[in-house]
Amino acid sequence: MQYIQMFDNKILEFIQNNLHTSFMDKIIPIITSLGNMGFIWIVIGIAFICSEKYRKYGFIMLCTLCIGALIGDGIIKPLVGRMRPFNSIENIELLIKAPTSFSFPSGHTMSSFAAATIVYIANKKMGIGAFILAALIGFSRMYLYVHYPSDVLVGCILGITLSNVIYKVISSKYDKKFG
Repeated sequence: MQYIQMFDNKILEFIQNNLHTSFMDKIIPIITSLGNMGFIWIVIGIAFICSEKYRKYGFIMLCTLCIGALIGDGIIKPLVGRMRPFNSIENIELLIKAPTSFSFPSGHTMSSFAAATIVYIANKKMGIGAFILAALIGFSRMYLYVHYPSDVLVGCILGITLSNVIYKVISSKYDKKFG
């Protein structure tokens, strides 16, 4: 665990020392805000539900986001109890309001990759854009010093895995019920 923490700190230090610019300091909080409470993904899920072609995927996406929030925020975060980087590294000026929950795993990243996976299953071209946005949201969490890289990586893995499992479980039942 100490090796992971050291690796996480080195990556955050690299981002802090090499990637911070005044332009990025303005853009990154906007990118991260798209993932607040899964906002952009909920909007996309609702838009999918309004479309007959993508209705099933919208329903599955919203179910995935709810289950992901329960698992990530309700179970894993309190169980692991990992403090956020800004709590343990001195002299960090946050560009956003300090989150109050635990750090591991990144909920923004988990929901983003879960939703992007469903978008990709529904439409490969839209899915590529969704994955790019998910990656930007995940990166934003490290840039803003509210998550460690391992929080983001595990959020990504959990999101993709969860969405694939939920898709397989719900899709066949949805197809039987709604044809």
